[in-house]
This record gives sequence, C-alpha cells and structure tokens, in this order.
Amino acid sequence: MQRRAFVKSGALALVTMGLSPSFLRRTAFAQELTDGAARLAGKGKTLVCLFQRGAADALNVVVPFGDRSYYALRPNIAVPEPGRANGALDLDGFYALHPALAPLKPLWDRGLLAPIHAVGSPSATRSHFDAQDYMETGTPDVKGTRDGWLNRYLALQGTCESGCAHGASHSPFRAVAMTAQTPRVLDGPAPTVAMNSLAEFTIRASGADDERRLEALYTTGSADLVHGAGAEMFEAMKVMRAADPQRYAPSNGAQYPPSQFGQRLKQIAQLIRAGVGLEVAFADVGGWDTHVNQGAATGQLANRLGDFARSIAAFVTDLGDRMEDVVILTMSEFGRTVRQNGTGGTDHGHAGSMFVIGGGVRGGKVHGRWPGLAPELLYEGRDLALTTDFRSVFAEVAQKHLGAQRLDRLFPGYQASPLGFPGVLG
Repeated sequence: MQRRAFVKSGALALVTMGLSPSFLRRTAFAQELTDGAARLAGKGKTLVCLFQRGAADALNVVVPFGDRSYYALRPNIAVPEPGRANGALDLDGFYALHPALAPLKPLWDRGLLAPIHAVGSPSATRSHFDAQDYMETGTPDVKGTRDGWLNRYLALQGTCESGCAHGASHSPFRAVAMTAQTPRVLDGPAPTVAMNSLAEFTIRASGADDERRLEALYTTGSADLVHGAGAEMFEAMKVMRAADPQRYAPSNGAQYPPSQFGQRLKQIAQLIRAGVGLEVAFADVGGWDTHVNQGAATGQLANRLGDFARSIAAFVTDLGDRMEDVVILTMSEFGRTVRQNGTGGTDHGHAGSMFVIGGGVRGGKVHGRWPGLAPELLYEGRDLALTTDFRSVFAEVAQKHLGAQRLDRLFPGYQASPLGFPGVLG
C-alpha cells in the first residue's frame, strides 16, 4: 500500500476508533509495546486536569466571608456566612466553601484539598475563547502558540530532555482527554487520545472490519508510518478490551453522579486502576457563565457546584490509596465581577480560584495572598485582583508531581521558579 493511501485511510480509522489523529505526527514508534496493560508502565504519577469552562464565580466557590465588602457588594447573591441558614462551610475563620461543595469538605479535613484564591491569568482579556486559549497554552496574551503546555510536557519527558524523573511512559494511553476533540492544552506533537467514553472506544475499536483493515495496513504498509501508528492502534485495542469498561465497579462504595462529568471522572479512575500507564488526564465541564439568576446558596451555580463536588468526591473515594500518586488540578479561565449585576448574576471578571487535590497536597490551607474587596483594591474598579499567576501553580504541579525540569520550555517567556510557587505541594 502506498504511503499516501495509508495516510488517508489510516486517519479515517483513527477517527473512527476515537483516537486523536495526532498519532500520525510520529513517523516511528519508540519501541515495541508489550502485551497487557500491567507491563505497559510501572506505577507512576498521574495528573488529572479539570477545566470549568465559562468562568466560575470564585467568590461564591471559596467564600471570603471574613471580608465584609463581600456582603456589601452582593446583597442578593452572597452565600450566607457560616452558622446561618444555608451558610457556607467554614474553613479557617475567613474563607468558607459554598454549601453545595459539602462533599469536598471531608477532603479539606483530611488535608487532601488545597484551594488557591485570587489566582488566574495576568491577561486583561474578558473573552472566554482567548482566556481559555491562554490558560491552555500557558502563554497569556500570545495568540501564536501552537501547542498546549501539557503537550509540551509530554514531548519533553518523552525524549527525556528534562531528565525524566521516573521515565517516560510509552503507553498509548499516556495522555487521555475525555472529550470529543483534543483540547488545546493537549494539542501538539506528542501523541494523545481523545474519546467521548471508554465504552464508545471499545465498541469502535472492536469492530471486525476496522481491525481487519488495520491488520492489512500493519502487515503490508510502509515501515515508518504503519508500524508507528499501527502498533499503537493494536496495543490500544488490546488494553481497552482488557480493561472491560462495561463491567467496571467503583471501589470503596464510591457513587458517581449520572452526569456526563461524573461519568467521565469514573472512566478516568478506571484507566488509573487498570494500570494502562496514564500520566495525564483531562476533562472539562461547562455551564459556569452565570450572567443571569446565579443564585446564592441555592440556584443555578449551586446545582453546578453540587455535581462538580460529588463527582470529584466519588473519584477520590474510588481510588482510595491510589490518590497518593494522583493530583487533581481544577481551573477556570477567569473569575467574575465582585458586584452582582442587575439580573441577579455576575459578569466576566479577572482573578479566580483553583483546587489542588491529592495525597501529596499541602491541604487544610487556602493558598494565595488575599487582595481585599474594598473598592480601591479592585482590579479596574470591578474585579478581584490577581495575586497568583496560574503558571506558578501549573509549574509547581509539573515539577513537584510529574518531575518536569525544563520549566522555561513549558512556559516560554515566564520565569518559573520554586521561590515563586504557591506551595500547594509538599
């Protein structure tokens, strides 16, 4: 079969089976993959990135009830202070969690949850598209960046340019996005997988016609492209069939919500527990753009937060002791205005909040410097001011959890240094 014919039909096969066409970017497979999930990679670290698309309202997620300006500027949508009806969940006498985040409070009590406040992008943009792009590429206000910061990490660790702390995984499931398309953060030359669900992948990957076509390509095609992408196809199919997603039973009594987000976290947990060499996982969830009828302790935002918290809590429960090697990092493109608007909601703001969750996390503390909500302290007179650059959080997680060393390559143009880390990891 000619190279041109393979590229055309091979790309179709990849899309049919739910694999990102980024597999075609490599011309040779680094080494022959071994049979069975257990031998693909040793026990390693996993980073799970969760993107709240739409700009989550940080001030009602991690409530600064100790700052009295919070209540003055939000007479109808402020979450009641701890101790009152539907009150926030006190963390340290100044900050509290939204009551809908109650499933996460035990993680705080166990030292597994580290919120970060007044964190985000130094860019002044209020565009969802631009802000998400800057956060996923790790290059604020630079629109020409071609790859995502996590793909840069995968490419660097894959070649051991950064001195691979625990070795680069050659698993076809090294980086997985539970999304219909490859997200910007994983876009780039390093191979990744994007799929709507494990079940869909398994059904498509097990199709007899597709498998016969791939076998023909593998045995008769040119050595560079076919043995590169083709070998990964076969190994991916074998691994997913062995994982048997249809029969997965969560551990430790974990109960995932039936929502799309909950089910995607369930499937990420399954990949981790199956030992397929998963190093980076990604999922996103929309619905955070609360311009109208946001609500306070109940309502639109509360409903979204409830599902978010139940899904994460189930994931942590399901993994149990495996959370010692897992870090969850949540993010949103920016925060929202401090003042409520005329329709009971909030508009596009500036600084926001993040959660870092896991066994190696310095939890039980809200990280980041609080800038204050007095009118003269607000960014452009309307927003929570930024005190922690999101790149310092990403850099700390990449270095301390995943073992990355070349932070200048991960975040070009940014002086990432341990001295500037927020200190969320031990």
